[in-house]
Amino acid sequence: MTLLCVPILIRDPQLALSEAQNAQKAGADIVEFRIDEFFDPSLAEADPDRQEREIARLVRESPLPCIVTCRSSKEGGGYSGSEDERIALYERLASGERKGSQPRYLDLEFAAATAPGVQPRIARLFGLGSTSQQATGLILSAHDFQGRPADLTRRVLAMRADGFANVIKIAFRARSLRDNLELFELLRDSDRPTIALGMGEFGLMSRVLAPKFGGFLTFASLRPETVTAPGQPTVSDLLDLYRFRSIRTTTKVFGVIGWPVGHSMSPFVHNAVFAEHKFDGVYLPLPVPSAESVSESDATFASFKATLGALIDDPILDFGGASVTIPHKENLVRFAIERLKTEPGIWSLDAISLATGAGNSLAITREGGRPTRARVFNTDVPAAIAPLRSAIGSLDGKSVAVVGAGGVGRAIAFGLAHSGANVTVFNRSFPRSEELVLSLSKHLSGRGSIRAAAWETLSTLPLFDAYVNCTPLGMSGGPDPSGIPVPIEKLVEAASNSGNKRSVSVVLDTVYNPVETPLIRAARHAGWTAIDGVTMFIEQAALQSEAWTDRSGPRQLMDRLVRARLSPAAK
Repeated sequence: MTLLCVPILIRDPQLALSEAQNAQKAGADIVEFRIDEFFDPSLAEADPDRQEREIARLVRESPLPCIVTCRSSKEGGGYSGSEDERIALYERLASGERKGSQPRYLDLEFAAATAPGVQPRIARLFGLGSTSQQATGLILSAHDFQGRPADLTRRVLAMRADGFANVIKIAFRARSLRDNLELFELLRDSDRPTIALGMGEFGLMSRVLAPKFGGFLTFASLRPETVTAPGQPTVSDLLDLYRFRSIRTTTKVFGVIGWPVGHSMSPFVHNAVFAEHKFDGVYLPLPVPSAESVSESDATFASFKATLGALIDDPILDFGGASVTIPHKENLVRFAIERLKTEPGIWSLDAISLATGAGNSLAITREGGRPTRARVFNTDVPAAIAPLRSAIGSLDGKSVAVVGAGGVGRAIAFGLAHSGANVTVFNRSFPRSEELVLSLSKHLSGRGSIRAAAWETLSTLPLFDAYVNCTPLGMSGGPDPSGIPVPIEKLVEAASNSGNKRSVSVVLDTVYNPVETPLIRAARHAGWTAIDGVTMFIEQAALQSEAWTDRSGPRQLMDRLVRARLSPAAK
């Protein structure tokens, strides 16, 4: 079983013991007492023994087995004192000079353990024939906070060659999701208990999936403000959100690919659905960066292609599919078309994705570690059309304004026109709107229509039957959280001044966080029918879940969970 370890930075020993008790209550298996900011022999002149007495008491009274770590500042810790004093402390702790105060493990950096004069001392403590070996083990560790070490393989082999290490630990800042796959290889090839973790946003996968690949332990903090390494999740997220205890070698891996993805509700929703269905899967945020400039779109696609290809092709990961969000919906289709040429019997795209060039879902069937079927499809369109039909009836001949010409805008505009609506696309870049119309029109069967209009005309044209916001305006954490993409006040005023009998319409917002966006609030204030983004989000997520699990998506459960999570009271 992969252990869940809570690291505790020691400043106040009594408070640290209280935190250890909290860790036990939260579900941790072991704690790490980080003493590097507490142990300072230069401050111990008045009472040279006080610091060691306190450290010994921590070990003796800890409610959980413990690791004691005095991390060097050279590897991200707070200790910059004498190496001789640090090693001497480790010797006294491991030898059991103070009764009942031997930690389960001591963590020492490989670079320090192999330094001249230190290695013989460490070998005496933990080598063959050591009397302290059974009570206290050694975690031999290496950290790199900048990125993957260039000599990673050589370093791991050298650490394995030192026979006195009970556990090997490798941690480095992950540069991309692909670094996790190399960490998993280290776990699979290990000759003893091993910890292999990626730090930072891209390394979360290595922390959550440690049980799948036999990692010795993973670290999680009690609270976001007590993390001891970048990207460290909380205990509650690990146990409740990602269902850490249910992850095993057979667990399928899913996730949401986008940039950024930290705000996404998809992990919360899909993991809850997996739990409801008792489905052996876990759903993770999968960040794939996007270039800031449109001119660098090829670089963005290259990164997306390399990352998604590595996840799919890894024979052990068991990658089962993904939700794909901004800005990679078009990249997904481009990727699938390339794969379709080389693997025609495996890859397929639905009509919406093929026509619009934008997909938001990927489902993969595997046998023997290899993909046998990979399906790209779009759930945004049916999820948007269903509530609009409920609000305005048949879409035949209805006028609908689609605001935004990105991946979701393209898909919804096509779906509406294909269902018989007359669609007008508004985008701040008019040429982008024109390009959208030109590329989609040739795929229409003749029922509905699509045209482009200048952004500034949105407030001057007669009321549409419905407005659909496909931009991130109004999104919490987005570029303009207070933005209102549809000028409802101006539209109502213009309709009133023109003597138009109709001054109300329908608004669908694809933004779901917050539930009541500025646009939804303005629509309700004007007496319009407002369809919030949660409605569409739940429907598209349910359709994805059904493709992955072959079971009906529990829409009522999903809706209740999302609204409770996003409500102001919950925050």
